[in-house]
Amino acid sequence: MLARVWSASIVGIDAVKVGVEVDVSGGLPGIVVLGLPDSAIQESRERVKATLKNAGFAFPMRKIVINLTPADLRKEGPCFDLPISVGILAASEQVSADLLGDYLFLGEVSLDGSLRPVAGVLPIAAAAQKMGIAGLVIPADNAQEAAVVQDLAVYGCKHLSEVVDFLNNPGRYKPVQIDDTTKIATVSYPGADLHEVKGQAHARRALEIAAAGGHNLILSIAKHVQPFCWS
Repeated sequence: MLARVWSASIVGIDAVKVGVEVDVSGGLPGIVVLGLPDSAIQESRERVKATLKNAGFAFPMRKIVINLTPADLRKEGPCFDLPISVGILAASEQVSADLLGDYLFLGEVSLDGSLRPVAGVLPIAAAAQKMGIAGLVIPADNAQEAAVVQDLAVYGCKHLSEVVDFLNNPGRYKPVQIDDTTKIATVSYPGADLHEVKGQAHARRALEIAAAGGHNLILSIAKHVQPFCWS
């Protein structure tokens, strides 16, 4: 069986749609991950296997091939744990695949099946809305952040079993709602710094040098916009 789940990756400050294709077929049991995954994604093979078993699902003892598309884009981070888990469950017919083409999945999984928050959810939510994605299925701790984007249904889940129940019985769940006038003003990001920026190595290095030496910065927003100076 073949299943396709949609996810996303951050490149610089932009979000790129990523397809997670899972094929479960005959052969010696094992998991192969293709599509330029980093070490965190390679480690997800064992993490997802333990998660599915501890969450009460059957892990198919067959050959599993996971392909992350586009193949020439480097994929990073644990945010693909959830779409990989959902893809394996769909390919092994343990969850309904009817909604997989309409939603985008993000999240890190713990070994007990609980979902942990990931970085970069807001730009991914904004990009998903422009792509025409119906909604996001993400960890509950990221739901308020993603719900800032209008015209996008956001479903926050605390456990993998909630994601499975949502896919099998979507009518039971309502998207997260926030009050823009009160919530956005109180959102804080303690400890946020440049390590959360993906890529942009030269720009980050310039900011670090300027901050360390107390130097001025000139930020040019566009070719036809007058630059301004930070001191």
